[in-house]
Parts: sequence; structure tokens; C-alpha cells
Amino acid sequence: MIERVEVEVEVIVHATEDIGKIFLAFEGMLGLGKGDFSVKKTTGHFENPIVILNAKIVKKQAQKLIRRILHNLSKEQVEQMTYEIKERTVDSRFHMRLGKQEMVKGDLVFAEEDPIKIKIHTPIYNKKETVRVFTKMFQKNR
Repeated sequence: MIERVEVEVEVIVHATEDIGKIFLAFEGMLGLGKGDFSVKKTTGHFENPIVILNAKIVKKQAQKLIRRILHNLSKEQVEQMTYEIKERTVDSRFHMRLGKQEMVKGDLVFAEEDPIKIKIHTPIYNKKETVRVFTKMFQKNR
């Protein structure tokens, strides 16, 4: 596994959602506890209360998180991630979006609506190496 890796996780929790269920899903599916997150309360577009959860995971815990994500995704989804590395990478950060509601139900899938945003960062000094580095990371941890 690549030594220097960090993972950022961000999710918006709406007033109609049970934040406890979301924390349980993070713990069960990805091994992240409530203490891993910072909590920011704010208001949404229509003045409705929302909570933004953010976690920055580093070193061995980040490596473990990547393994759990890859383990919980289907083989086809990991292949899709690998195929889309160029399109999903900006400044050594691989971006993915997972379905929040699906994760609460016990399934990890890609989703663009109401997502859990995940950024995997590792220093890549030569842009040409991006595909190779992330491919190696995803295949090695599957």
C-alpha cells in the first residue's frame, strides 16, 4: 500500500434524516466512528437545518478505510473506478461519490444524488503516473 495516503469524507445530513443511522452505517460499512467526524450545523437553501459531517483520515487508518471501501464495492464497480481514474482525479485526489441512503441500507454503490463524497489523496509528482498509482492502489486492496 502507498505509505502517504489520506481520505476525506464529507456528507450532508438533512433535517429529515436520522444522523444516528448514518453514524451506524459509517461504523458498520467503513469502520468510521462518530469521533472521526467534525460536525458543522448550518442552514440549507430553503432555510432548513442541515448538518455537514467531515472526516479527514490519514496514514494506516486511511489505508484501512480504502480497503473497506474496495471490499464493499462490487468487482464491476472497482473496475469502473479503475477505468475512470483520469476523469476522477484532480491534483493527486481521486474523487468518488457513494449513495448515502444505500449505505444506510447496507449496500455500497456509486451515486450522484445525495452522495457521500470521498477524496483519496496521495502525492503523485508526475501526472503521467496517476493512472498507474491509483490502479495499483485499487487492485492491491481488492
